[in-house]
Amino acid sequence: MRVAVNTRILLRDRLEGVGWFTYEVCRRLVERHPGWEFLFLFDRPYDPAFVFGSNVRPLVIAPPARHPVLWYLWFNVSLPLIFARERPDVFFSPDGHCSLRSHVPTAMVLHDIAHQHFPGQVTPAVRFFYNRYIPRYLSRAESLITVSDYSRRDIEKHYGIDKANIAVCGNGARPQFRPLEEREKQAVRKQYAGDQPYFFYLGSINPRKNVPRLLQAFDRFKLATGAPVKLLIGGRFGWLTGAVKATYEDTVHQDDILFLDYIPEAELPRILGAALALTYVSLFEGFGLPVLEAMQAGVPVITSNTSSLPEVAGEAALLVNPTDINAIAEAMKRVYAQPGLRGQLIHAGNRQHSQFSWEKTTDVVEKELEGLKS
Repeated sequence: MRVAVNTRILLRDRLEGVGWFTYEVCRRLVERHPGWEFLFLFDRPYDPAFVFGSNVRPLVIAPPARHPVLWYLWFNVSLPLIFARERPDVFFSPDGHCSLRSHVPTAMVLHDIAHQHFPGQVTPAVRFFYNRYIPRYLSRAESLITVSDYSRRDIEKHYGIDKANIAVCGNGARPQFRPLEEREKQAVRKQYAGDQPYFFYLGSINPRKNVPRLLQAFDRFKLATGAPVKLLIGGRFGWLTGAVKATYEDTVHQDDILFLDYIPEAELPRILGAALALTYVSLFEGFGLPVLEAMQAGVPVITSNTSSLPEVAGEAALLVNPTDINAIAEAMKRVYAQPGLRGQLIHAGNRQHSQFSWEKTTDVVEKELEGLKS
C-alpha cells in the first residue's frame, strides 16, 4: 500500500502536541509496515531524522503553509497535483486538515474544536478558515479520528457527526518520561531552579493555556506560604501572548518565575521528572498530553476539571476550576504541604497512565488506514 502522509507539522525543535502525535504514530507505522511505501509530504526543508525508514520517500511541496490562504493552496492545489502524479492508495492527515479537491481515500485526525468554544482566541483569518472549512473536512474524510471521548462527543454536538463514525485513538507518553532518583532531581533543581523545588508548566503559550491565571495563582501561593518554591514555564510563546507578559509584570514574585522557552527533547524528561508538580490548568484540551507524561514520570498533577482533562487524569490529579485563581493556588498549597497527598497522586498516576500508549494509538490509526484500502 502506498500511503501519503501530511507531515508538514514535523519541525525540528518545535514539536508540540500535534507534532508529537504525528511523530510517534508515523514512526510506528513505518516500522510496522516495511512493505508499505510512505510519501511524507513536507511544506519546507525537512530534518532527515523524520525519515524513519527506507520505505519513506520525503517530498517538499510548496508553498510553506503557515497562513490560512497558504493552507488552502497547499491542501487544495499543491496536494492534488502531487496525488495525480504519485497515485497514493490512501492519505493520512494527522493535523485536522484534508484536501477537498482530491479523491484519494482520506483518514483525518481532528484533535479538538477549540475554535468553537473560544473563537476570540484565534485571529480573524484563522477563525474564518476554521468555520468555513472544518465542516467540509468532516464531510470529505472517509475516516475520522480524534484523541478523546470528549472530543468525539464535542464533534458530534457541533457538527452532527454520529460519534459511532469517529474513532478514538488517545495519545501516549514516550519511555523517556520516567521517575527520577532523588540525586538526579537535586541536580536538575540546582541547574534550573536555584536548588529549590518548583512547579512546572509545559506547553505552548497561548490564550487557551490559561498561563496568566497560573501566574496569579502562583503569586497568591507565595504570598500565603512564603515557600521557597519557583514556577518554571516550559514552552514557546505562541499567539496573543500580551496578557501573559502583562500579568508577569504585575506579579510580586517575578524572580521566582522562569520562562524556559521551548525545552530540547533531551532535557524535557529531566525537568518534568524533577518537578514538585505539573500545573497544567488549561481552559480547553482535546487530550492534554503533558498530564499523561507527568504521570508516567511519577510527578503529581494539578489540572483543570474541564474538557478532556478529567478523562485523561482520572483519579490521579487534583482537578480545579481553571478560571478560579484561588482554587489553583489552594491546590498548589496542598501539594506543597502534604507529602502524603503527593504520594497518593503519584501512585494513582502509575495506574492511570498505563491505560494509554502510542502503540494503542497507532493500532487505531492503522486499522482506519487498512479499512480505507479494503
